[in-house]
Amino acid sequence: MGIVSCPILCHPEKEGESMSHSNNSSDSSISSLTSQPSLPTVPSLTSQSSIQKSLTTFHECISTLKGHSSYVFSLALSGKYLYSGDSNKEIRIWSHDSNTLKSERVNDVENSMNNTVAIGNGGVKSLVVYGNKLFSAHQDHKIRVWLIDNSETTQLKKYKQLATLPTLSDRLSKLVLPKNHIRIRRHKKCTWVHHVDTISGLALSRDGSLLYSISWDRTFKIWRTSDFKCLESVTDAHDDAINAIAVSNDGLVYTGSADKKIKVWGIVEGEKKHSLMATLEKHKSSVNALVLSSDGSTLYSGACDRSIVVWEKDGTGGNGMVVVGALRGHTKAILCLAIVSDMIFSGSADKTVRIWRKCFENNGYSCLAVLQGHNRPVKCLTATIDHGNSSSKANNTGSYLVYSGSLDFDIKVWHISVPFL
Repeated sequence: MGIVSCPILCHPEKEGESMSHSNNSSDSSISSLTSQPSLPTVPSLTSQSSIQKSLTTFHECISTLKGHSSYVFSLALSGKYLYSGDSNKEIRIWSHDSNTLKSERVNDVENSMNNTVAIGNGGVKSLVVYGNKLFSAHQDHKIRVWLIDNSETTQLKKYKQLATLPTLSDRLSKLVLPKNHIRIRRHKKCTWVHHVDTISGLALSRDGSLLYSISWDRTFKIWRTSDFKCLESVTDAHDDAINAIAVSNDGLVYTGSADKKIKVWGIVEGEKKHSLMATLEKHKSSVNALVLSSDGSTLYSGACDRSIVVWEKDGTGGNGMVVVGALRGHTKAILCLAIVSDMIFSGSADKTVRIWRKCFENNGYSCLAVLQGHNRPVKCLTATIDHGNSSSKANNTGSYLVYSGSLDFDIKVWHISVPFL
């Protein structure tokens, strides 16, 4: 386990066959790695005219983080640290510092220590951090809460588990009244606070007071982060497994599903529970990833049809969105998306990461770079501005760090330098 350097550009051999993702717990979930035809009716927002601009983008792989012995499913950045979760129940911690990652001296230290901070039960599908709490979503249908303890010691401590959601008190309080029970199979019921299939994603409200969870059981739930109480469950939110979630600053919840639909949820004035506000239909296959622009005006959705569809507010003042076009270039399913400022990052079953930016003069987009180096599909992404790069301002460029987790068990760290528009 440790960090090894990797070349600036890697060119893995072409993959001869599509990856398939087995879902033992839900027959209704279609494979997110199965690539479907692209969307011929949606106009492309990228063109060959963007190539000249992309040539000025500098990118390099500065490190490969090794240590996981199974698929890397999830990544989360918090302060000085990167957290990663895998299909073998482990959560690991890594230093998040571009200078540290390049340091051979620190590489030797990393090689000699165990950086596993938590072990749950079932693959770690999603990670989010709020304050000193790390929330992890698992394939065993549960959410776990860990107390972050990164105190300076010679020996890395395992994190204390604070709770498993739903909590015991939550479960017991719902047992008595029949109205709290829902049917999950022909002869089986459980309380509405339980997820009954893999929890595929987590998201936080803007102020961190609420945690949202989505599941292959076709529900999403809202939890209070202060006491871990389940406040609401939206049942039958979709007709198939829910794979993706994004939450806007004004509280709108976007969910993407294997039923090919994206749904927008909100609380109507005077109500306490979420209602369906809009349904966005354009993808022809499973929706795997969603991200929102910082102002909530633009939504990006990635699916098995190899396209990233760009949605914008319809201008009526409501919650509807219209398709303005698609970002094309990946040759297989889009599995993950991340956004920082005006930069969009996409990971695919084609084993690459692409970097996109909007061109404000013509409302189109440029593909600034294609990051190659993974040997299997890119399953998760996270990115941030590289504040530690002192040369960026002097060169009038924006500097970013991108982390990509793959089914090849590795996490790659990329440094990106992009000229300001």
